[in-house]
Amino acid sequence: MITLDNKFGKSGAFLASLFLLLTLLTVTAVSEAGEKSDAILKQARDALSLGHIDQAQVLFEQIPAPGPEGDDGEFVYSRMQLARLNFSLKDLNQAKKYSEEIIAVYPDNIEAKNFIASVDRSMRPQWRQIVDDCLRFLPSLLKGATMTLVLVFFTMLVSPIGGLLIALGKISKVQPFSGISWFIIWFFRGTPLLLQLFFIYYGLPAMGITLSPLVSALIGLGINYSAYLAEIIRAGIQSIDHGQTEAAKALGMTYSQTMRRVIIPQTYKRIIPPFANEFIALIKDTALVSTIAMVELMRAADQMFNAYFNITVLVLAAFIYLIFTTVFTFAFEKLEYKVGVYERR
Repeated sequence: MITLDNKFGKSGAFLASLFLLLTLLTVTAVSEAGEKSDAILKQARDALSLGHIDQAQVLFEQIPAPGPEGDDGEFVYSRMQLARLNFSLKDLNQAKKYSEEIIAVYPDNIEAKNFIASVDRSMRPQWRQIVDDCLRFLPSLLKGATMTLVLVFFTMLVSPIGGLLIALGKISKVQPFSGISWFIIWFFRGTPLLLQLFFIYYGLPAMGITLSPLVSALIGLGINYSAYLAEIIRAGIQSIDHGQTEAAKALGMTYSQTMRRVIIPQTYKRIIPPFANEFIALIKDTALVSTIAMVELMRAADQMFNAYFNITVLVLAAFIYLIFTTVFTFAFEKLEYKVGVYERR
């Protein structure tokens, strides 16, 4: 019985030693293969940086498919580099082949799947690619454009009223009103709109006031454009002949009645052209709110361009901006023509 146990003990020790030896040999072989792959990848990257594309492709192709235990990503990296190189060389079939090699080993690789989809789109006729890109990008761009219009219309409603109050305060003979109005115009015209948005969204929380991105954008745009329009309105008011003010006083009108019934109605007819310029600039200035996490038209375009690197996104965004500015320009021209109809007689 003792002899039998000794026999099995010796056999078990031998098998354990043999298994350990095989494991060490496998680990050594895998380690050497990994070091060899790293060396090849380094040579391939060096060749690519020097512009030796053919040499780099040969080296990348030397990276073998991973074994049962996988690799450290050398295979996927090498095949994606080969796919991108062939895509840049307009060899779309070869680019797709290298991506499919990755899918054959790693069926769930998102990068390879997205690249194959891009190659398939590139194989389509040019007109079909443009149509597909438009259908893919327009919904998100139109959603961002809707937010742009919200910002524009709110500012167009608020800033003329705010500008009128500031302008009246500046020309007022009451010192506190004129001083406060002067300060608002001085500060908000003298500092960048981007800085003002940063202060409202990022700076006010330090004082215990936290606002949402939308509210911060509305406040920033509203105050900034009120300050600019205040100077336009002030200039328009002071351009009205002083004799009309004297005539209103002769009729027994108070200062507020004179402004409301005589001066301001004539002022708005004269300031429509500069107003139009400011509001057209506003359409483009709304892009600045993207810096405070607002997703408007420019932010939506930038996000999709970074994701797809497709210039069609930027072309569509530019086209939408041009539509907006064209519509606003036409509307203000019609308004200017309508309010000036009596002056042309």
